[in-house]
Amino acid sequence: MDEKRITAGEMRDRLIEKATVDDVFRARLMADPKAAIEAETGVTVPSEFTIEVHEDTADTSHLILPPSADLGEADLEQVAGGFSWADVGWR
Repeated sequence: MDEKRITAGEMRDRLIEKATVDDVFRARLMADPKAAIEAETGVTVPSEFTIEVHEDTADTSHLILPPSADLGEADLEQVAGGFSWADVGWR
């Protein structure tokens, strides 16, 4: 079976896209990001990994910076890891 691998950024973009058109999903994502992501994708988020969801408003915008360039090889490997859509069910 040919698996399509995606990056964390691509998964983030898909979640944002869904939250933009699905108000119920958006509310779940805001209230409990890990549970919403796990339910939507089937990907288990490690307990030690923190996910914060911030919503822009008319007078507030959030600028998200990438991790510091001081990351070691193991850190870079974790950040660069991909997800399999075959495991997630999105294609």
